[in-house]
Amino acid sequence: MSLALAALALASATATAPVVQTEAGTVEGETGADGRAMFRGIPFAAPPVGDLRFRAPQPVRHWQGKREAVKSAPACLQVDYGWNSEAAAYQSEDCLYLDVATPTLHPAKPLPVMVWIHGGGNRAGGGPGPAASPIVSRGVVLVSVQYRLSALGFLSHPALGKQSGNYGLMDQQAGLRWVQANIARFGGDPANVTIFGESAGAQDVGLQMLSPGAKGLFHKAIEESGSAGFGLPPRSLAQNEAVGEMIARAAGAPAHATAAQLRALPAKALIEAAEHADVPHLDDDSFIWLQAVVDGKVLTETPEASLAKGVGRDIPLILGINRLELGLYGTPERAIAQGFGDNAAAAMQAYGLAPGGTPPADLALRLANDLTFRCPSLHVAAEHARSGGATWHYQFDIDGPDGKPVTHGSEIRFVLAEAGAAPDAVAPLAAYWVNFARTGNPNGKGLPQWPRFGTGAASLEFTATGSREVEGLSAQTCALRSAP
Repeated sequence: MSLALAALALASATATAPVVQTEAGTVEGETGADGRAMFRGIPFAAPPVGDLRFRAPQPVRHWQGKREAVKSAPACLQVDYGWNSEAAAYQSEDCLYLDVATPTLHPAKPLPVMVWIHGGGNRAGGGPGPAASPIVSRGVVLVSVQYRLSALGFLSHPALGKQSGNYGLMDQQAGLRWVQANIARFGGDPANVTIFGESAGAQDVGLQMLSPGAKGLFHKAIEESGSAGFGLPPRSLAQNEAVGEMIARAAGAPAHATAAQLRALPAKALIEAAEHADVPHLDDDSFIWLQAVVDGKVLTETPEASLAKGVGRDIPLILGINRLELGLYGTPERAIAQGFGDNAAAAMQAYGLAPGGTPPADLALRLANDLTFRCPSLHVAAEHARSGGATWHYQFDIDGPDGKPVTHGSEIRFVLAEAGAAPDAVAPLAAYWVNFARTGNPNGKGLPQWPRFGTGAASLEFTATGSREVEGLSAQTCALRSAP
């Protein structure tokens, strides 16, 4: 009898499992405790292995029958840094998959779509996790996209032809094309897609706003603790090719290697070689894949040039930073000399380093935040608003549940509403984000008014006691910043 009941229960569960017919084939997901339908590990491009390594993502091969979609795919290849141990423990070069969660497959009207691009310096991290986020219960279809990382995602080399590199950004665009073609079958509205990400994911969001290949694939954007170019000087294709040749030789390729020889290298050797690359004119080599590469295809000009022209002004934008992010690499004096150029003397005075001055106790952290996060974020906000783009800027300042000061990534649990996050009354990020995804404006009933960023340069600051409007945010110091 018990075996019969177990079999009946299994049959019932199978019968009620959500099923969707995508363009490439049928996927069968699972139903969450709140009734949502979740689909994990859906391929959106062919495996980028063998002859497809170092190529633009290719179409998925169609499959017959139902494909089980209840387990997220392996993360893309990466090194274990500690914080990404889970992704590093389950990784593969075959990693171009996405996860989808929807409140219902058959809504009364199509739901707004939010596509998450994970962070990790473009060299670590993965897509699993967001599909279980409570933000889905607010009435959005959530998609989490993986993309090639490190050398496999961003290496250029003369043997690979013109416009090589930026494969990770191409992967994200392939994921967005999948959304356009398939998301209506999951209850989503392909005409109302918001891309959002944190850190490198936020940078990639900013770059997609400027990339011709992403035009029309999404309609709104959110950048959390990252911006197009990350405040770093961009690399030309030739400069990225020089870095790529250095990495290829360290991975075992001969001088003047052919494309076939590059594709035959052990993938792990390429990743390890990239870890030890000494990038010219870049003090912190962990930022190796955060310098935007102007390859002529994905990015046809520098982010600064595109922003000055108003590229992407038709896309409403939320962006911001955490009050404290990451620490400083090197000395404050060197950072100021590199970051402020001809205005270095004035910056030394502003930070209390000039004779007779008193530097703040947290000088290194404040300087690192200004140069890498705050000033680039304010610059992008100002350029986007100046060109007529609807822009909202924020600063997040809420300590962690363990009492540790706010840091890089602290806001994620409030956006994706992870366990332990404070209620909306304290930090209504998820509410603002969903309003924005729905209408292009984060404001809504019951929320403190969030003014558009413009001539007043107003930002919304999220604190433990609520939200408040603030102005300035190091604007005077940032005005001394050299353009990247």
